[in-house]
Amino acid sequence: MSFNETFDLAPDYRISRVIRGGWQLAGGHGPVAQDAVSDDLQAFFDAGVTTFDCADIYTGVEEMIGAFRDRLRRTRGPEALARLRVHTKYVPDLELLPTLTAADVRRTIDRSLQRLRTDRLDLVQFHWWDYDQPRYLETALALRALQAEGKIWLIGGTNFDAAHVREIAAAGVAFSTLQVQYSVLDARPAGSLAAACAALGVRLLCYGSLAGGFLSARWLGQPAPTGPLENRSLVKYRLIIDEFGGWDLFQQLLQVLQAVADRHGVSLSAVASRHVLDQPHVAAVIVGARHAGHLPATLATQDLRLNARDRAEIAAVLSQRAGPTGEVYALERDRTGRHGAIMKYNLSAS
Repeated sequence: MSFNETFDLAPDYRISRVIRGGWQLAGGHGPVAQDAVSDDLQAFFDAGVTTFDCADIYTGVEEMIGAFRDRLRRTRGPEALARLRVHTKYVPDLELLPTLTAADVRRTIDRSLQRLRTDRLDLVQFHWWDYDQPRYLETALALRALQAEGKIWLIGGTNFDAAHVREIAAAGVAFSTLQVQYSVLDARPAGSLAAACAALGVRLLCYGSLAGGFLSARWLGQPAPTGPLENRSLVKYRLIIDEFGGWDLFQQLLQVLQAVADRHGVSLSAVASRHVLDQPHVAAVIVGARHAGHLPATLATQDLRLNARDRAEIAAVLSQRAGPTGEVYALERDRTGRHGAIMKYNLSAS
């Protein structure tokens, strides 16, 4: 099976609607067999998942993808390389925000170019930890200047809310995409942010669509975990389940998603991904994977089409949810709250 569902973000810029995520390759989700990474990336690419997501703060991941890019160039040639899209992020440390300069931005972008072994970054997704630090506009303009030099193809944002997307656009920086957390559990982007993005022509790239693995058959019928969770993703999304309405309502949701999956002969996770792909202004979902063993379930998403009965059953559960509410990423920005307390704000390598 080959994945052939694509989306054109710009002329001559086509992505697969499922993007292979890179966070889980950074080591925080368990051991990574780095010598097998290129084989796994090749398997996804050959199956039609031709877009990869990474970040300057994902330890070692830009280098891994850079090595794969070289391998693809050598073994498949320039035509195959031209189909590959690599999305990275620019995430300056919280402690650096008050003094960040255009020269600092340039150094980090040059480092990503070197790590990814390319002379132009496909998409740079810009994240800013603290709106009270006002240099985000200067930083966006610095990225635009690098785009004008040819070092960046497209500029996107990560975790910005509607007001700041509009403010950055008014300053003259047109985001092509906005990467946000969006799932059947977390519909915060569906409000004012979706309206702002629609007006500005910004498309959503969605992470967390499987809630770190909670939206899978593995958790169906299981009691709420009481001990330490095995990785930071599960810690993060366990809090989202609490905001959603708690473990019992989450189990009701899993039961409905499994029933839909059974009718279509796919996995529960495929239903969760398709639900997000069907939301307005969504270009793609980002699915994390440490290895290609998850590939068959990922590919099944493309043939799934939810019908009126499916959507009605899912909506009946969602009508009972409590949250999460508020602007996109507002809970995570509150460093005094339980969502913000688990974040790591200073991750850039020297």
